[in-house]
Amino acid sequence: MQILSFMGEVMTLNQWLVAAMFLGFIYLLFRGIPVAFCLVGISLIFIVLGEFVLDPNRKLINEYIEYDRVGLAYQKLFANGGRFFGGTIKNPVLVALPMFIFMGLMLDQSGVAQRMMRSMQVLFGALRGGLALSVMLIGIILAASTGVIGASVVLLGVMGIPTMMGQNYSKPIATGTIAASGTLGILIPPSIMLVIMSDQLAISLGDLFMGALFPGLMLGCLYIAFLIIYGLINPSAMPLPENREPVSMKVVMDVLISVLPPMGLIILVLGSIFYGLATPTEASGLGAAGATLLALFSRNLNFTVFKDVMRQTLNTSGYIVGIFITAAFFAYVLRRYGGDEIIENLVLGSFDNPYMVVAFILFIIFCLGFLLDWIEITLIIMPLMLPVVLALNIPVDGYGVVSDPSIVWFAILVAVTLQTSFLTPPVGFALFYLKGVCPPEISLGHIYRGVIPFVLLQLTGLGIVFAFPALTTWLPAVAYGTN
Repeated sequence: MQILSFMGEVMTLNQWLVAAMFLGFIYLLFRGIPVAFCLVGISLIFIVLGEFVLDPNRKLINEYIEYDRVGLAYQKLFANGGRFFGGTIKNPVLVALPMFIFMGLMLDQSGVAQRMMRSMQVLFGALRGGLALSVMLIGIILAASTGVIGASVVLLGVMGIPTMMGQNYSKPIATGTIAASGTLGILIPPSIMLVIMSDQLAISLGDLFMGALFPGLMLGCLYIAFLIIYGLINPSAMPLPENREPVSMKVVMDVLISVLPPMGLIILVLGSIFYGLATPTEASGLGAAGATLLALFSRNLNFTVFKDVMRQTLNTSGYIVGIFITAAFFAYVLRRYGGDEIIENLVLGSFDNPYMVVAFILFIIFCLGFLLDWIEITLIIMPLMLPVVLALNIPVDGYGVVSDPSIVWFAILVAVTLQTSFLTPPVGFALFYLKGVCPPEISLGHIYRGVIPFVLLQLTGLGIVFAFPALTTWLPAVAYGTN
C-alpha cells in the first residue's frame, strides 16, 4: 500500500491545511455544534487564512496587506457565496426533495399503515414470527411510498412494539425488526438520499431510482428470510399468539384493500418514471398530490394536519438545503488548497486493483457512518470520491443506461453502505427514533443487540451488489428502452 509512504513524506503546507480542515470539522462536530455551523465556521476560518494571511505561494506575509488585495478577496468570497446559494435553489432536481418529504409526511397522516398493520396481523397470525413479518412487509411498502426514515420508524414503533411485547416477543428481535424495516425507505425509491446523490454526482435521478429498486427489494427479502429462519431456530423469541383468528377470504380481502392505496401511489410515482410519462421531479409532484388525496379520502386531513405537515416539510427541507449550501462552501475552500487532488492521489495510490479501491472507499464510508449522518457523508465525501471512481475506469456493463454505468453502480453501493449508518451507534438515528417511542423496559442495549444481524444482512446485500453490478444497471436501461 502506498498510504504509508505518502504519510512518511514531508507534508506540504497545502496538505497540512486540508488535514487541519478535516480535523477542525470533526472537533467542532464532537463539541456538539450543528453540522451547518461547523462547515461554514471552518470554511470561513480557512478562507480568511488563505486569502488574508498567506500569499499565493503559501508563505506567511509579514508586511502590510494592500487594500486592493483584501478588497479583491472580499469580492471573490461574496460572489462565490451567491453562487452557492443560487446554484442550490435553482437546481431543478432538488425541487423533488420537498415534494417527496411532503408525500411521506402526508401519507403518515392518511392512516394507511394502521389499516395494513391490523389486517396483516390477522393474515400472518398463524405463522411463527408472523407479527415480525407483518412489520417488515409494511416497512417495505412504506419505504416505496414515503422515503422518510423518521416517520416510518416512529410509526412502525408505535404500532408494532406494544403488540410484539403483548405477544412476548424477544425485545432485541422486536426492536431490530422495526429499526431495519423503517430504514429501507432511504434506499428503495423514491428516496431523498438518491435525490441528493443525483445532484452531487451529476447523474440521472431516473437512473438512480431504477437502479436502487432491485437492491432495495433484495435487502427486504434478506430480512424476511432471516426472520423466517430465526423463527424456526429460536421459536421462543417469536411465539405464536394464544388466540389466533382463522384466515378467511374476508381477511385476505381486508389485506388487499389496505395495501391497494399505497401500492397505487407507488405505481403512480415509479410507473410514471418507468414509462417515461414524467420526469422524477414531475413524479414527485404527482406523489405529493396522491398522498394528499389518500389522506383526504381517509378523512384524516384537516387544516391543522395540513399545517403541521407543511411545517415539518419546511423544517426538514430547510435543514437539508442549509447543509447543501455550507457543504458547497466547505468543498470550495477544500479545492482552493488542492484537497480534491490530495484525496484523489491518496485513495488511488492505496491499492493497484480498482475494485479494491472501491472496496476501500466503501469501508471508509461505513466507518464514517458511525460518526456522521448520511447527509454530511453524501454532501462532503461523494463529490470528492467522484473523480476517483471516474479515474478507475471500471468496466461496468451499463446495457446502455443514460448515465455513466460505473457511477450508477458506485452510487447504489454507497447508498446501501449508508443505510448501515442509521443502525450503527452512536449516531444511528433510527435507534434514537425508536427509543423515543419504546416503553421504559426496552433499553438501548436491547436495540443495539437487535440491529446487529440486520447490519450484517446489509453488508451481505452490499457484497451481492458489489459482485453483480447488473442489479443496478439493467432496470434503468429497460425503463428508458436502451437495452
